[in-house]
Amino acid sequence: MGAAHEHELRRIELPIAGMTCASCASRVERSLNGLGGVSASVNYATERATVDYDPGLAAPADLVGAVRAAGYDAALPEPGHGGGHEHVHDLSAAESDALARRVLISAALSLPVLVLAMVPALQFDDWQWLSLTLASPVAVWGAWPFHVAAVRSARHGAATMDTLISLGVLAAWLWSLYALFLGHAGEPGMRMRFDLLPSTDRSRPPDEIYLEVASAVTTLILLGRFLEARARRRAGDALRTLLEMGARDAAVLGDDGRERRVPVDRLAAGALFVVRPGERLAADGVVQEGTSALDASMLTGESAPVEVAPGSAVAGGTVNAGGRLVVRATRVGSDTALARIARLVADAQAAKAPVQRLADRVAAVFVPAVIALALATLAAWLVAGEGTGFAFTAAVSVLIVACPCALGLATPTALMVGTGRGAQLGLVIRGPEVLESTRRVDTIVLDKTGTVTTGRMGLVDVAVAAGTDRATALRLAGAVERASEHPIGRAI
Repeated sequence: MGAAHEHELRRIELPIAGMTCASCASRVERSLNGLGGVSASVNYATERATVDYDPGLAAPADLVGAVRAAGYDAALPEPGHGGGHEHVHDLSAAESDALARRVLISAALSLPVLVLAMVPALQFDDWQWLSLTLASPVAVWGAWPFHVAAVRSARHGAATMDTLISLGVLAAWLWSLYALFLGHAGEPGMRMRFDLLPSTDRSRPPDEIYLEVASAVTTLILLGRFLEARARRRAGDALRTLLEMGARDAAVLGDDGRERRVPVDRLAAGALFVVRPGERLAADGVVQEGTSALDASMLTGESAPVEVAPGSAVAGGTVNAGGRLVVRATRVGSDTALARIARLVADAQAAKAPVQRLADRVAAVFVPAVIALALATLAAWLVAGEGTGFAFTAAVSVLIVACPCALGLATPTALMVGTGRGAQLGLVIRGPEVLESTRRVDTIVLDKTGTVTTGRMGLVDVAVAAGTDRATALRLAGAVERASEHPIGRAI
C-alpha cells in the first residue's frame, strides 16, 4: 500500500511573488524540493512553481510555508481554476506604471550626471555637488527595489542578482560621498581625469567620484526590468488571446424547447446548446440537429471550412459559418480541446529548456562568486601594499562590472516570449526544448494547404447550361448567397 501511495502524486501550480532574478527562483526551488515527497520546478519568467507532491507526505499549506521560509510569498490557486493554468501572470497596471515612472525619473536625473562626468569641458566649478544632488535620488529611491530585495535575501542568508546591484550602486554612491566630504573631490575646481592607467599614489586622498556609475547602472537595470516585464506581458497577452477564442456564453436548449443564455462556465456536459451562424461553439460536442460549415482554422490550421451534420464531432472555439446547429456538449470548461491547447502553451512557458537549467545553475553560484572575487581583489591589493582607497576602488569596480548580469533574465524571458508569440500566430509549441532544437532544423515540410494560403476563397469561373446567360446566373446566385456567412457564399 505504501509503495502504491507514493506514486499517487498530485500537481499544483503556485504563483510566486517577490522573485526578482533567476537566483530567487533557484532558491525557491531548493526550498520546495527540500520537502519530502515533493518535486518542484520554478520558472522566473512566469513567476510560477509547478509542484508534484505526495499528499501523504506534504500538504499544499506546507508548500506555501516552504516558499515563505525562503523569503517569498505564494498563494494556493482558487478551486476550479485548473491549478493556475488558465491564469496568465501579468503585472498590474499600477505596478507597470510605477516601474515606468521610476525608469523615466531615474533617466532624467542620470543623463546630466553622466554627461558632466564624461565631458570634462562641461565641468564647471562645483559641478560635482550638482551631480550629487541629481544622482542621490536615483541611487536611493530609484534603486530602492534592489536594496529591499537584497536586505530580504540577506535575512535568509542568501545572495541574489539584486544583492550585486545593490552592493554595486551603494558602493559607488558611498565612495563618492567619502571622496566629496573627506577627500579632495569636494574642492572647487575639481575635475574628473581620464587616465589610461590607474593612479597608485597612496599619499593623495581620493578625488574620483562614481556618481555617474551609481545612477547609470540603476537606470539601465530598471530599464532592463521594464523591458523584461513588457515582454512577459506581451507573452501573457498572446496566451490570453488564445483563451479568449472560446465563447463567453451559450444558448442552452431546455426540455421545453426554449433557449436561455448562460455563462459558458455553467454549461454542463450532456446539455444541448444552440449555435447560430457567426457564433463560436461554447464546448466540444456532437451535432444533434442541422448542417453547417465550421471554421476550425484556429485548431487545425486548415482555412477551408469543415462541413458538419448530425453525428459530427465538433470542437469548442470553432466558428459556425453556415446554418443553425444544435450540439450536445461532451467536454466543457477546462476539458475542451481549446483549453488543453492553452494548457500546453502555459506548460511550455513554465517548463525549462536545457539551456535554462544551465543558466539557473550558473546564476545560483554567480552572485557569491562575484562577492568573493571583490573581497579577494580588496585583500590582494592591500597585501600588495597599495593604499586603502586604491584597493577599495578596485573591489568596487568588480561589483559594478558584474552587477548588470542578464544571464538569469534573458534565457527564461526569451523562451516565454517565443512560446507566447507562437501561440499568437497559431503555432503551439509543446515545450521549450523544441525551440532550442530548432537551431538544427534545415528543412520545413508543410502538409496543410491552409498553412501557406490566405484562407479566403475566390470565384474562379462560372459554368452555365446551354441557353443560360452567365451574368444573370451569377447575379441570381449572388442574391441567394448575399446574407450567407459561409466562405463559399461570401466568395460568390
